[in-house]
Amino acid sequence: MSLAVMIIAVAAGALIGLSLGTLGGGGSIMAVPVLVYALDQSAAQATTGSLVVVGVTSLIAAITAHQAGHVLLGRGVVFGVVAIGGAAAGAKAAARVPDDVLLAAFAGLMLFVGVLMAWRQLGHRRGSGEHRPWPRLDDPIITFSPKFACQCPRALKVLLTATAVGLVTGFLGVGGGFLVVPALLLALALPMKYAAGTSLVVITITSASALAVRAGTGTSPDWGPVLVLTAASALAAAAGARLAARVDTDRLQRAFTALVLGVAVFTATQALPALA
Repeated sequence: MSLAVMIIAVAAGALIGLSLGTLGGGGSIMAVPVLVYALDQSAAQATTGSLVVVGVTSLIAAITAHQAGHVLLGRGVVFGVVAIGGAAAGAKAAARVPDDVLLAAFAGLMLFVGVLMAWRQLGHRRGSGEHRPWPRLDDPIITFSPKFACQCPRALKVLLTATAVGLVTGFLGVGGGFLVVPALLLALALPMKYAAGTSLVVITITSASALAVRAGTGTSPDWGPVLVLTAASALAAAAGARLAARVDTDRLQRAFTALVLGVAVFTATQALPALA
């Protein structure tokens, strides 16, 4: 591995880890384009290697966030376990899709995510004076004692959103944090501080399950750049999780949104002509 490749991997890993650590997601969507266009791996290799980067990084960041008291571990584990079925199905489907189609789908997802992030930030600024009444964090969805009770609409939301997140994780090799955080806000009604931390638990579980399925397909990335990217990302994520309560995350989100949209446009210009 050349010095230039190592520098690119370290710089990209730091960006991915910082986003995951501070925002609970977003950075993982950068891993696939970096591995394909900067580190010269195929789409199949990149989506597999990305799961390693994302899974390890999210685990480190989740431990740090849990120590800071920003993780609802039980809810994260339940959501992640429900998402495993979708992650396995997505990973199996990805093995049957040509690289050009995979990259074109990834570019479309990045554009969607970038627009969604921009829309959410605009809405946040407009509604900054509004206060949402959050439910009790220990309010269970299903209970069996002293008698059975079910908040079935919320349970259905968890099932549908977790499965959708798992499908995206398995198919495109991303952690899905950009989907997990809104999903936790919607399905489990968590405050943003807890949604960002808890999403790291979900990402760890879905990434590990998708990687386990992909291990049986025989697709193996170039491990040198992947391991450097993973190490840099994990270190940055740990630092980012500690800084989450201190930094201006709104500015970081705006900068990252612009970066996601830029990479999405670049990926589309590379993938769509080849697809046509």
